[in-house]
Amino acid sequence: MDLTTAWPGITALIIFIAAYVLVVTEEFTHLKKSKPVMLAAGLIWAVIGIYYAGTGETELLHEAVREYLTEFAELFLFLLAAMTYVNSMSERRVFDALRSRLVSVNLNYRSLFWITGAISFFLSALIDNLTTALVMCAVILAVGRDSPKFIAVGCINIVVAANAGGAFSPFGDITTLMVWQQGIVRFGEFFSLFVPSVVNYVVPAIFMSLAVPRETPTADIETVLMRRGAKRIILLFGMTVTTAVCFHNFLHLPPFLGMMTGLAFLKLFGYYLRHSHKPMVAAHVQHEMHGDTVPFDTFREVARAEWDTLLFFFGVIMSVGGLSFLGYLAHLSGYFYLELGPTTANILVGIASAIVDNIPVMVAVLHMSPDMDLQQWLLVTLTAGVGGSMLSIGSAAGVALMGQARGHYTFFAHLRWTPVIALGYALSILMHLWIN
Repeated sequence: MDLTTAWPGITALIIFIAAYVLVVTEEFTHLKKSKPVMLAAGLIWAVIGIYYAGTGETELLHEAVREYLTEFAELFLFLLAAMTYVNSMSERRVFDALRSRLVSVNLNYRSLFWITGAISFFLSALIDNLTTALVMCAVILAVGRDSPKFIAVGCINIVVAANAGGAFSPFGDITTLMVWQQGIVRFGEFFSLFVPSVVNYVVPAIFMSLAVPRETPTADIETVLMRRGAKRIILLFGMTVTTAVCFHNFLHLPPFLGMMTGLAFLKLFGYYLRHSHKPMVAAHVQHEMHGDTVPFDTFREVARAEWDTLLFFFGVIMSVGGLSFLGYLAHLSGYFYLELGPTTANILVGIASAIVDNIPVMVAVLHMSPDMDLQQWLLVTLTAGVGGSMLSIGSAAGVALMGQARGHYTFFAHLRWTPVIALGYALSILMHLWIN
């Protein structure tokens, strides 16, 4: 039933737009982005419910809500397992040790610019691009405290690299994860986006590197040692990723089952760490190595998950699902993918993700379910993943770094480099269309 021009459709659209205005202005209002979209989801479905209560076809609502809830539940459980691993590695000081190692090397700013960018690119393919950006931004702030210019350019470089690196891996970005979980693109097929992703990062990085000073910063940070069990948790995370891939590729089961099985690996290992916990010893180095201050607790790491992000996904999936139920996405799909054509439509998806977060954009595309071949699905995965790099507000990594490097990395500092980032965006699309 097409209700886009009826009062339920118009009301629901106004609610969604109002909620998303609050999401985009989160930096200024400091209102967590999950709150307005969760409210919008409830109000949109309430409006739909009021209308359908008069028709007597309420069973349609139950089926639709269950479908969207299942979609969210699979994504939620997958991300909860991944976030718990990342939090556990952070608690075991894996990322602190990486930062310490990078800061301690006697390299000039330009070398550090390329090293932090390259690490961000490859690390974001394994853990999410937001965590990668936060870890590498800490490095930039530590080594560039005497060079505000380096901090600004270095943060932009990290945002571009993290978004580009997340585009060629199912684990690198929420958009790629959703496409993989839907079974549209197989695990190995994502890696055909590796070369376009490299182009997307390297092209703007070459121009930005010319603005990086050649001076060598002073390195006076103390050495950080990882805590007991850190390397084994890294190994378990690799096993968990392998388990999720095997569940999906060979057993034809949803990837979240593999991730939750991997979370059980971590919990059993956490049981061992907790029961083999030693009291604090006198030697500082030994204390740091064994993490004897507080026993390791996996439930504490679960509690430290990004609940604002997880609940934001709930609000987005249910809100966009409501708009789809009302008929909006059918109209959009007909215009974008039939009149404009899939290539133009998918390029515009990337541009839209620079203004609006790429998650609701990709959710909308998946709900439209346009009839596209593998090349076009890979194209929209690429554009939705890297399009957000063109503006600082276009990705979670950019928004997070504006808060972490406040005063150095700003919207206008990023906007100055938007033309060269857009050039990398265009060339990465051409590279994909050429080689794939």
